[in-house]
Amino acid sequence: MFWFWFWWVHHGLMVVVDLAWWLLAMGLTRKPLWRLVISAFLAVQLACIVSGMAGVDWPSHVPRSVYLTVLVWHYLGLALLLPVGAICGYAWIRRWLVRVRAARQEPPVATLVGVNSLTRREFLGAAASLAPPLFTIGLTSVAVARLDNLRLRRFTLAVPTLPRALDGMTLVHLTDLHIGQLSCARVLREMADKTNALRPDLVLWTGDLIDYALSDLSGGIALVKAVEGRYGAWLTEGNHDLADDEGEFQRRVKAAGVPLLLDESALTHVRGYPVQIFGLRWLSGADLHRDHVTALQVREVLRNRQPDAFPILLSHHPHAFDAAVNADLPLTLAGHTHGGQLMLDSRHGLGSVMFRYWSGLYQRGRSQLIVSNGVGTWLPFRINAPAEIVHITLRCTEARG
Repeated sequence: MFWFWFWWVHHGLMVVVDLAWWLLAMGLTRKPLWRLVISAFLAVQLACIVSGMAGVDWPSHVPRSVYLTVLVWHYLGLALLLPVGAICGYAWIRRWLVRVRAARQEPPVATLVGVNSLTRREFLGAAASLAPPLFTIGLTSVAVARLDNLRLRRFTLAVPTLPRALDGMTLVHLTDLHIGQLSCARVLREMADKTNALRPDLVLWTGDLIDYALSDLSGGIALVKAVEGRYGAWLTEGNHDLADDEGEFQRRVKAAGVPLLLDESALTHVRGYPVQIFGLRWLSGADLHRDHVTALQVREVLRNRQPDAFPILLSHHPHAFDAAVNADLPLTLAGHTHGGQLMLDSRHGLGSVMFRYWSGLYQRGRSQLIVSNGVGTWLPFRINAPAEIVHITLRCTEARG
């Protein structure tokens, strides 16, 4: 029910703001050609938003760049409306006051202006009305280029509690594919090919296989099955997986034979030695008490811990690492953050504002966490947070005390 109302309110506000911007832009410029360009741009935006509200799927023959333009406009382009609107409001009030004063005085002397010439006011108005759409189009071109890049990020971890039989064990960590309208088929194929070429011992997925729609799940399941680990692959869920229908997502994934861990564990043997994979269920609506509830989750799932097996914890949300530290778990893998999505550098940006752990390797005591930037995205842009496949090699080391 929450997602239903959120969807309608969110898209309804987009329609209102689009119409408000159209009225503002029409008042800023009087040139018929420029008005036509702005109206055409906003007509495409409104058509996409209204069709989405009506439940119409995005036509497959329409370029992805058009859809990206819609997202960039509504998430970043409209941000320019705040300063532009403030400036225009100030200018309107100032002009109104000038007219009030002028009405009490003698009428001004008319000034002849060429038919095709622009006044300073007309030029500034046209620039203000065209700036957000032009900014949107330019940023979309940058977003398309960055979304289609996929790097291979390698980590070699010294693990004090790793049995010698598992020295050199390799993992591939995949997360946040967000298969949907922003997906690039070439990037997904590249991800599968690169992962299989690495021949990892285990492939571990940490959620958000699909973006929102269950109609994309069959493609996601096929992709999971196409990626192979020598000793197996396991999956846990993310918040986007459950947005459409939580129960149906879980039922269809399990029915397809994909090992989905929901506050459960699975035991495999790598080179004859037991490795136990723990997977946490996503906690819908638990943001205010996430740390406490996650600690309870970890405590409960570890009741089935095999004392002779090497444990690995899979969690979509990286803050589960705190509970893993308290449980002395050597390795936790997580996603969800997209590497911070918009970062000024490796330390500053949305990641550090929203999360305690957002990208790369973190270590506390004998416990280590790797947060992957993920493969896909639900926003059309990444800055200093590139999409990635994470390859991990585990090495034995004597515990330092």
